[in-house]
Amino acid sequence: MKYWLGVVSREHVLKGVLGGFAQVCHGKKAPLLKMAAGDGFLYYSPKMALGSTEICKRFTALGTIRTGNVYQVEMFPDFHPFRIDVDYVLCREVSLVAIFEQLELTRGRSWGMQLRRGLLEISAADFEIISKAMS
Repeated sequence: MKYWLGVVSREHVLKGVLGGFAQVCHGKKAPLLKMAAGDGFLYYSPKMALGSTEICKRFTALGTIRTGNVYQVEMFPDFHPFRIDVDYVLCREVSLVAIFEQLELTRGRSWGMQLRRGLLEISAADFEIISKAMS
């Protein structure tokens, strides 16, 4: 089992939660292929909306990868992103600031640069800390 952190605007996270899917890295397929059924999944939202200057900096969704099957959808005639199904759980959003000091992710590394990848594997310990804070 692995644990994943997707980095997406809050506005897009809410659409994914409503639809029961995850979409990362502007709809790219390759990042999603790393995930498998049963993997833990979290979303972190640096901003409220794509292109917005309104800051969010919260963990915004929590769930488990359902089947691991990656599929493509048509959102617009010229945009066909890839998605993976996620079983989200009811949770509260948690500020990064509230748990910053507890996370391996934010210790002694350029954690902000890691987030720019859009999807990264995180430790089981970090997943546990974040998911407990969200529960």
